[in-house]
Amino acid sequence: MERSKKVIFTSHCILNQNAVVAPLARAKGPYRDIVDIIFENGIGIHQLPCPEFRHLGLKRKPMTKDQYDTEEYRKLCKEISKDTVNIMKEYINNGYQIVGLIGINSSPTCSILGKKGILMEELLALCKEENIELELIDVPTDYQDGEKGKEFIAKLKVFLNSL
Repeated sequence: MERSKKVIFTSHCILNQNAVVAPLARAKGPYRDIVDIIFENGIGIHQLPCPEFRHLGLKRKPMTKDQYDTEEYRKLCKEISKDTVNIMKEYINNGYQIVGLIGINSSPTCSILGKKGILMEELLALCKEENIELELIDVPTDYQDGEKGKEFIAKLKVFLNSL
């Protein structure tokens, strides 16, 4: 079978809400509607690691960006970003198209379009240094699969079909 050679990078919790701080999880596992749209378009998914999970584990409490913004946490996000950019370059150097990057709005780590999260600050800065241009989209703070998420799913369809 011929590959589509299209890949989208996603924040960890799009595919695994089990890693989200307990009171903030909005799905049993993945965001199925988001994943389904990506699959329908024949796009591969590359899941970013979750720095919050790596740093503090599952039993962590909700924290703000300022609380996460420590030297140790920045270092972890920089390491993840370096690894991610190397993966992106490998795809690009082998003729793949990186369709974009999906973040989580208002996340202290993975927000892209509002106040950037720490991982996304580090990743996007490194992408800029390496001349890797990405289309960006954030899952809204109130997103849920089903009726409540229809507006974002429509926006995601436009995002994926405009590439």
